[in-house]
Parts: sequence; C-alpha cells; structure tokens
Amino acid sequence: MIRVALVDDDALVRAGLRLILGGAADLEVVTEAGDGAAALQALREHPADVVLMDIRMPRMDGLTATAELQRAADPPYVIVLTTFDADDYVLRALRHGASGFLLKDTPPEVLVDAVRKVAGGEPMLSPSVTEQLIRRVRDLGDGDGDAQARLEVLSEREREVAVAVGRGMSNAQIATDLYMSLATVKAHVSRILTKLDAANRVQVAIAVHDAGLV
Repeated sequence: MIRVALVDDDALVRAGLRLILGGAADLEVVTEAGDGAAALQALREHPADVVLMDIRMPRMDGLTATAELQRAADPPYVIVLTTFDADDYVLRALRHGASGFLLKDTPPEVLVDAVRKVAGGEPMLSPSVTEQLIRRVRDLGDGDGDAQARLEVLSEREREVAVAVGRGMSNAQIATDLYMSLATVKAHVSRILTKLDAANRVQVAIAVHDAGLV
C-alpha cells in the first residue's frame, strides 16, 4: 500500500484528490494539510511515501516545506502541484528535492500512475517536460556552474546512465538502450544519486543538461 499525503490550502482540491486516489486499491491517503507548516506536523504523526504538495499556501509555502522534508533521514517523495506549466516556483522546488510536478488539471489516471511511479523511484517527467524544465533553468541562469566537475566523479558507464536519465528515460528503457539488466541500471542510478549528492533523478537530469551532455 502506497501512503499518500495531500497538502493544499484549497479544501475542494484536497477533496478531489482524495476521491481520485481513493479509487485505487494500492493507494491510501493517510493525512492532509492546508499549508506547509501543518503538513510537517501531520507527516510526523502520519508518515507518507508520497506527498502531493501545492506551492502557493499561507504560513509556509510548498517550496519551504519541500526543503524541510528533504532534511529528514528518510524523506517522502514530493510531487509539486501547480496551475502553471514550468512555473518558476516549481523549478526551485525540483532543485530542493521534489521528485516532479503535476498540473492540477492532470487526468485522474495520469495522477494515479504518477504517484505509483514516484513511489517506485521511477521518473514521472516525460522527456518533453524535462526539456522544458531544463530550458527554463538555463533561461533563469541559476544552473550549476561546476556541473562538468561534478560529473567527473562518475565512471564512464555511470555517465552513460546519467545522460539517459537526463533524456527522461525510465530504468526499463535505459536497460534496453544500454544492454543492461534492470537490476544493474537501478544499481548505477543509486550510485549516481550518491556521488552527485542528488535527491532524485530530476536533479541528475539538471546536472547533465548543465554540463551540456544532452
């Protein structure tokens, strides 16, 4: 059972999300909150695997709450909810450890699938969305200037896997493309995350794009 937390200051949005997720047998909404501060407290009492997090909220916004959650020993995955495609706040949230983002008008089946993918450590961003996000990062000029140096710690095979992650490929797609077993790909991704001190695959993708490898 995948435990999900809902964080949004709009009670109607939370009710809609709860209704959608409640229709999936393997998903359980364990807690919800109307702002980031309340979410931190709620998650201490009711741990979740995945948090659907709104960005703009009173008291503590989703960006600050996401950063706070990543300081935990075993932080939950965070999916940012937004009404704006590639919103600047979303980009900052991804750099602070969010695992991706969903528009609030995302179809129910896509929302459920995204929660499952993120809970399993798979990327939920399509290649086109990843490209759009990276393009915005470059336009904003806040990418890592030492991306090339960061990637030097990777072996040649790890670098190939990192580039594939930067292209938005799933573990299964990487395994097929690079002629590896799925277990080997997962091991490489785990080492890449550790070596780059990255919280998730999106941060790996940003580093790869910043280094000009994709």
